[in-house]
Amino acid sequence: MRTLILALGNELMKDDGVGLKVGRILAEKGYNVLEVGTDIFMLSSHYNGEERIIIVDAILSETFKPGEVIHLKGEDVFEKLRAEIRSAHFMGAIDGLKLLMKLDERLAKAEVHFVGIVAKEIDLGTELSEEVKKAVPKAVELIEKIVAGD
Repeated sequence: MRTLILALGNELMKDDGVGLKVGRILAEKGYNVLEVGTDIFMLSSHYNGEERIIIVDAILSETFKPGEVIHLKGEDVFEKLRAEIRSAHFMGAIDGLKLLMKLDERLAKAEVHFVGIVAKEIDLGTELSEEVKKAVPKAVELIEKIVAGD
């Protein structure tokens, strides 16, 4: 199954850059990665009909501890991210993705996964917190398993 990994985040805002860091590691390993930063709408001009979309991003949560890696799939992506977990971005990548799915029927048929790393600090700076830094290899491994179909 052709897979596109969307790496989200702002690397100037500490832990919010973790999605980009994970995406860059996966790109170096040869995976199909699109860095969208905080602009999910970049997907519309780079989407080539991949059957699986994996979004990797920092998340905010009062339920989970900083550095925890969360995996959601299908409708859970849209429901749980809205209710229990918050995107670290203004509009929310998930709301943007939902809009794009309404505009592109190929995208609407894609299998959607979300891999979120719970942020500890979102503030000016380029360093990840220790908790989030330790989560990077776990997120990479999880995404590799999703791509492999495990």
